[in-house]
Amino acid sequence: MTAKIIKILSLVCMSLLYGCASTPSPDKMQAELAGYTLPKEAVADKGLLYIVRPSLAGGLVRFNVFLDDQESDSEMGYTRANEYIYFYVEPGQHTLSSKAENWAELVVNVKAGEIQYVKQNVEVGFLMARNSLVSLSELEGRYLVKDASLGTVIKEAK
Repeated sequence: MTAKIIKILSLVCMSLLYGCASTPSPDKMQAELAGYTLPKEAVADKGLLYIVRPSLAGGLVRFNVFLDDQESDSEMGYTRANEYIYFYVEPGQHTLSSKAENWAELVVNVKAGEIQYVKQNVEVGFLMARNSLVSLSELEGRYLVKDASLGTVIKEAK
């Protein structure tokens, strides 16, 4: 087989793995969150970030999460399939970076006492899974964290 055919077949297989999953309606998410409390809650003087990777696709590929730069001492933790991590941050603007086959970045502005949610989207890569980052609403963020497992938290605060 040529390299082009192999790549096309791998894209088709990955597409099948991703499926057609969609987020349920806000009413359904709200109903399923009744009585649910987050593993970590906000504190008065810091912001709290939850990074969630709700997809099962590319599950063996680790998505490392960094805060404010891409240096090893800035790694906050990593996720695999259907996992989340969390960490506290000083109020203000921060750059989140997520490493898979590619680097993805998202700038967030966090207030003291606030919780923000970020989703790591899994995408088809050339050699392994790629990723992108997107901010979530509180409802969708809580919903996705509820059904995920804790990933590897290296640092809770910076």
